[in-house]
Parts: sequence; structure tokens; C-alpha cells
Amino acid sequence: MANNPFDGFDARRVPSPCFVVDEAAVERNLQILHRVQEESGAKVLAALKAFSMWSLAPLVSKYLSGTCASGLHEARLGYEEYGGEVHVFSAAYTEHDLAEILKIADHVVFNSFGQWQRFQPLLQQAKQERPHLKYGLRINPRHSEGEVAIYDPCAPCSRLGIPLSQFEGESLEGISGLHFHTLCEQDVEPLKRTLAAVEAQFGDVLHTMEWVNFGGGHHITRPDYQVDELIELVKTFSAKYNVQVFLEPGEAIAIHTGVLVTEVLDLTWNDMDLAILDTSATCHMPDTLEMPYRPHVLGAGQPEEKAHTYRLGGMTCLAGDVIDDYSFDQPLQVGQRLVFDDMSHYTMVKTSTFNGINLPAIAIWNSETDELRVVKQFGYEDFKQRLS
Repeated sequence: MANNPFDGFDARRVPSPCFVVDEAAVERNLQILHRVQEESGAKVLAALKAFSMWSLAPLVSKYLSGTCASGLHEARLGYEEYGGEVHVFSAAYTEHDLAEILKIADHVVFNSFGQWQRFQPLLQQAKQERPHLKYGLRINPRHSEGEVAIYDPCAPCSRLGIPLSQFEGESLEGISGLHFHTLCEQDVEPLKRTLAAVEAQFGDVLHTMEWVNFGGGHHITRPDYQVDELIELVKTFSAKYNVQVFLEPGEAIAIHTGVLVTEVLDLTWNDMDLAILDTSATCHMPDTLEMPYRPHVLGAGQPEEKAHTYRLGGMTCLAGDVIDDYSFDQPLQVGQRLVFDDMSHYTMVKTSTFNGINLPAIAIWNSETDELRVVKQFGYEDFKQRLS
């Protein structure tokens, strides 16, 4: 990323490992999303599954309309810390969780007609008690835009969303909106293709709805994203079907806003130079193994690009706990800090304590004022209390 403010950040100002989030960068992203909201008429919700750092909830709430959640705990976090609207979708609800969700949510979206029908007594009672509560269905337009199968909600045999064939013979009484999600880190053209598929299949249903949720995966705050085109697309769709449009960006809120500070613990050799860090791909950045992808290390290059190449790995017992190979201008030293870039979104929410590895601390930095505060540190009790 050009002009990355973390290029000048002193990584020794925080404990290691540590996620450091630049609140000024988060606010710049939020301002772009707010502009989309204001000029398009869409309501923009923060997807907590991607970025749920509630220390910044007051900042997020200043710009967006609310939050979207994937279950009870995220819904509670949105309700208690963020305010605004709370929207919930889950692939399936337990009766206990749904009962609690219905007390705090504004929109509840179902993944099947089976669950929608099974919980009717509960849903009707909740609607009587909270008349503004709205129910929706997640549809599957069977239109794939995802490039990686594990992140493609419309892959063959996907468990996410209802295909058109399953609407036959089903009543939509009580349903006021539809939700779909096909994108992953993508721009307007894939959204256009998705909307064409949705309209071709569900056009008759759309005309009977009050709202439509375009889901997430919109890379709205990426520098080359077509923001003006998105605004016009939303306005056109809203007018055509007379619906309120919702957008659920997660990554777009936190893209290019944070880093993971780590430290070199040991340097070894086995057919190549190896560096063991106090972080872990398995515990702290699992997407590097699942997706997979290669996170950028500030000041490092591709293997053999610079004079000294190392394989960076974690401290767990898992043989595959390897981040990737990187080259450096100078040999690495034990105790040296390395900084992984763009680590705010999804990485923070997926951490685990496998092997008893400690979770990274969390710090908030302001690149404009240079104010820094460590807002959370973890220890043995955090590991112990997850077990019994």
C-alpha cells in the first residue's frame, strides 16, 4: 500500500505479539461508507464477523446505521456496544438462541423455509411484542463470483441460501425482505452480474418486498473501487423495486487499518534459513493457511528478491505452522520486530489459543496524533477459561 502510515511506526512501542489498529485509517474508511449511505439511500451495516473491535464501536456508530451478526453473541455485541439497527443471519438457529435474538434484533433472516415455519409461534409472539421486527429469507441465486471455493456462498451444493426451486408452493406471508451474498473482496462489476442473476430469478418476488440486503464482500474502501457507480446502482435498484437496500461491508471497514507486530524468537537452518516468531499462522492468522494467502511483511520482499531469505514460522507443534518465505536486506536477529501488514479484518476475529499460545495484545494508534494505547492484553486465564 502506498504511503502506509505504519512504515514509520516504532514496533517496539507495543508488546509482542500485538494487533495495532490505526483509528484514523478506520475513520477514513467509515467516511467513504457514510458517503455511500448518504448519497445512495442504502443503509450500511458493520459486519461484526470481519471486524468486531468494540473499543472502536463509538467511532463506527458515528458513521454507519448499525451492525449485522451471524448469531446471538455478535447480535448482543452489536446491540450493547454499537447501537443502531441489529440484523442477524444464521445458517440455522437453536430455539434458545433465536428466542434471545428476537428480543434485540431489528431484522432476522432465515436460511430455509423449514426454520421459518418451525419457529412460527415464537416469531409471531415476538412480532406482537416488537411490531417493528422484520423477517427475511436468504436466497441463493446460484451465481458464483468467488474465486476460492471455501469462500463461495454459491458454490454447488452450498448450504447457504434458498434456491428458487425451493420457493415453489411456499407462502411468503410475514416475509418482508430478501438477503443474498455472493461477493468476496470484489468491486461493482461482480455485484452487477449478481443483481442480474437475482432479478432474472427472483424479480416477481422482489416486487413484493420492502427491503433487500446485498450482503457483504464489497471492497468499497479500496482505492480503485467504483464508489460513484455503486451509488447509482443502489439508487436504480431501490427505485425499480421500491425497496430499502442494505449493504454489509466488514473488510471494507478495516482494510489497510492495522498490523500484527511480532518478534523473532529463534533462527535455525534446515536446507534454508528459518525464523521462528512469537506469533502463529495456526493461532493468529489462520487465513494464511485456509485461503491461502501471503501476508505482506513491512520491509520484506519475495523469496530471493533481497539478500537474505527466511521461512517464517510459528511457535506451535503443528508442522504446517508456516506463514511463508520472505527476503530481507539484512540478516534477521533474535529479538527483532517484524510487522505483518493489513491484519485488522478477519485475522483478529479468528485467533485461537491452540497449544496454549497466548493471544496477541490489542492496541489502538492514531497515525495523525501519534496517540497510542494498549486496550487489551491476554494471559493464562483467557486460555484456561475457554476449557473446563
